[in-house]
Amino acid sequence: MASQTKLQPGPDGIMETLFAHHRTAALKAAIEFDLFTAIGEGADTVAALAERCKGTQRGVRILCDYLAILGFLTKQDHRYGLTPESATYLDRSSPACIASVANFVTLPEKLDAFKDLATVIRTGRPALSHGEGSISPENPIWVNYARSMGALQLASARELARMLDARAGRQWRVLDIAAGHGVYGIELAKENPSAEIFAQDWAAVLEVAEENARAAGVAERFHRLPGSAFEVEFGLDYDVILVTGFLHHFGPPEIEPLLRKVRAALARDGLVATIDFVPSEDRLSPPRAAAFSMEMLGTTVSGDTYPFSEYQRMFQNAGFSSNELHPLTTSGHGLILSRV
Repeated sequence: MASQTKLQPGPDGIMETLFAHHRTAALKAAIEFDLFTAIGEGADTVAALAERCKGTQRGVRILCDYLAILGFLTKQDHRYGLTPESATYLDRSSPACIASVANFVTLPEKLDAFKDLATVIRTGRPALSHGEGSISPENPIWVNYARSMGALQLASARELARMLDARAGRQWRVLDIAAGHGVYGIELAKENPSAEIFAQDWAAVLEVAEENARAAGVAERFHRLPGSAFEVEFGLDYDVILVTGFLHHFGPPEIEPLLRKVRAALARDGLVATIDFVPSEDRLSPPRAAAFSMEMLGTTVSGDTYPFSEYQRMFQNAGFSSNELHPLTTSGHGLILSRV
């Protein structure tokens, strides 16, 4: 499957980058048509796919050929097939399918945020939500996020549960900050029947998380804390506090007071588990983690991706004496385990 690589030499690399929006549009259209699922079920010719997808044969042929060029499909004797990656992650019959992420990543307002990036760079104000960015209060895009992105996070949530030894069954009060879909707290509750989950996020977002908790059979141990992470009262004596995919939306002046608030909510022997993009010190690798700073430039006022040294400084300033970085094998994220 196509992956992020460095710029090809000469004009080809420049033109490939300028036409990169074609890739987004093609993959989004294929997901909307359930093209990968259709091919997985045996509709592997242009005629069969056009009938199944209710599209023109010309359009379906060009789309499928383009996806084959990118490495999402195979083509032999005018028949299309799935690559192992597309069969695993884009065919909706696969339990590991993450096709739903397109609903959030390609939201029109998110794409529009990058139409005039030069102005964002000049002014420091993103176009999204009239200059407040994606973190404006009660922003409805986070309901879409909660409904769309849980599948992508499931493997990391299960890896976190293993790393924290959730199956040991210790009595846990777990605070899940900016819970979104709630997958991280839910997986801890599934593995540990003695865990009580307290999920914080906007009220409309928590409705989605509670639906997921109910589907997972842990709704009786799932409690809602609606409101802003900077304003809502967390409570006290949490054994585990989760901060997943949240800190990158802010700058250090916002992050450090929040971490002090987190520290105050932590039990004496408690643990904070932060999952986020953690690039190298030069901010150039790994590519996905490092490049995510561009998303923050376009959609937030002060967000960024931070090397571990910067996370360590912010946690230490907030009163945490021990911070350990553990790369997650199931994603491009890093796990930071912090203790007082």
